[in-house]
Amino acid sequence: MRWNGQELGVDQPDALPGLARLNNLVRSVQTPEFAGVTFHEVLAKSALNKVPGQSYVPFGWTINPYRGCTHACVYCFARPTHNYLDLDAGHDFDRQIIVKVNVADVLRRELARPSWRHEPVALGTNTDPYQRAEGRYSLMPGIIEALAGSGTPFSVLTKGTLLRRDLPILAAAREHVAVDLAMSIAVYDDELQQSIEPGTPTTAARLATVTAARDAGFDCSVFLMPILPYLTDTRAHLDEALRRAKAAGATSVIYSALHLRGAVKPWFFGWLGREHPELVPRYRAMYPGASAYAPAEYREWLAERIRPLIRAHRLERGREDSVTGGVRSSALGRRPRRAAAATIADASASPIGRSSELGDLPLDAAAPAMLF
Repeated sequence: MRWNGQELGVDQPDALPGLARLNNLVRSVQTPEFAGVTFHEVLAKSALNKVPGQSYVPFGWTINPYRGCTHACVYCFARPTHNYLDLDAGHDFDRQIIVKVNVADVLRRELARPSWRHEPVALGTNTDPYQRAEGRYSLMPGIIEALAGSGTPFSVLTKGTLLRRDLPILAAAREHVAVDLAMSIAVYDDELQQSIEPGTPTTAARLATVTAARDAGFDCSVFLMPILPYLTDTRAHLDEALRRAKAAGATSVIYSALHLRGAVKPWFFGWLGREHPELVPRYRAMYPGASAYAPAEYREWLAERIRPLIRAHRLERGREDSVTGGVRSSALGRRPRRAAAATIADASASPIGRSSELGDLPLDAAAPAMLF
């Protein structure tokens, strides 16, 4: 990997695009608590990422304080983003984590520009802002403070139970801007969940986080996605998933079938061949060649199966943001409200991380998961 043998203060003319001066890569860190994981602390040039949309929704905004994710979800659509860093979409994505340690400071400057229109910002639509690294770096409190202090509504989609740490500051932010929360909980079989999402909190822990968010006064959507053909699409699994989501207090459910784009497909098929070799021929038939999405007939079949169950459990069908892939902001159509930054900052007991100069890199043309 090109980042080995770095020295601070030394120009690296052969560095990756955006990292030509590796003295802006502050350091690479390995710690015993994160065995096998390397954190590359960088100084980011930008925090807000503009995501192109359709003509009727020209773009959306996201923030990615981390690149790569220790959740290590085999199916993660963001894996190909690591290729732009001269890293692979497999083990490197899980173990080589880029940390934009100054992201909150950069964000404050961007939000203070006269051109900023206070449009909703989505977090967690690429890599998870509440992955385990957040426990070390505490970047989210500063991001929340900056957004709320500028009057910018935002949403958070996560699999991380560390969200509970920030519920007080999120509640303070909600006094000034719309704040939308969602938990991604796709698998309700413990053995399968640990196999395909080995770095994530358990399903039970994530459901408990939904309950904590509801107790704090938030609506909380559950992203039941991806639904895995022949593994989690049985009536029994879907019924149990919706029952548990409802019992945890989920206010809505958003679902979609598995999609496999680019470098994600061979990584997923490697896992499938090891864990469920009997399903490989079926998946090859469903996702032939460069095809990323399950066939239309399957998606229609899945919709016919799950929609009655959603109604039976008295859950709402949530709305996914068509551009970012996160939960649709409840602020759309509202006028943003200005907030006093000091009020938000007072709610946070966590330190705000500092430092970073690497802007967001291209996203492999990876569209958000389709909703049916």
